[in-house]
Amino acid sequence: MQIPIRRHDQSLPLPTYETAGAVAFDFVTRETTVIPPKTLGLIPGNVIIETPKGYALLIAPRSSLPRKKTLMFPHSIGIIDQDYCGPKDEIMIQVYNFGEAPVTVERGERIAQGIFVKCEQAEWVETTIGAKTRGGFGSTGTKTCHPELKVSLPRLQSSSS
Repeated sequence: MQIPIRRHDQSLPLPTYETAGAVAFDFVTRETTVIPPKTLGLIPGNVIIETPKGYALLIAPRSSLPRKKTLMFPHSIGIIDQDYCGPKDEIMIQVYNFGEAPVTVERGERIAQGIFVKCEQAEWVETTIGAKTRGGFGSTGTKTCHPELKVSLPRLQSSSS
């Protein structure tokens, strides 16, 4: 799949798949950024990517990010839409510093990865849904989490019920 891409800083490499079996590619940060403790920060990802029709580009943290940098994605993943590819639509990597000290992300560092995922827009058909309610938020495990530990999950009541 060929993907149109533009780098802001041509001296930095294009995103790369680090192994032959990698499904996600690594972004390279464009500038050194300091994230104060307990603060959100945006780190320039150096690229504008034209996501193909029928796909979304998901941005996820590299697995070592929390352990090495005390950074996490506050929304778990980022979603890059097909129409986010204008001349000023550089992919920004949003992070939260959950640590007690400032964190420096160096220019050229790899802290995020991207993956293209096929997707479709829904065409809603409003109707009666006939399926039996099965619950959610762990409802299939409400008896015991770990029978050997005899730990039960409490069932919380919703204020809207």
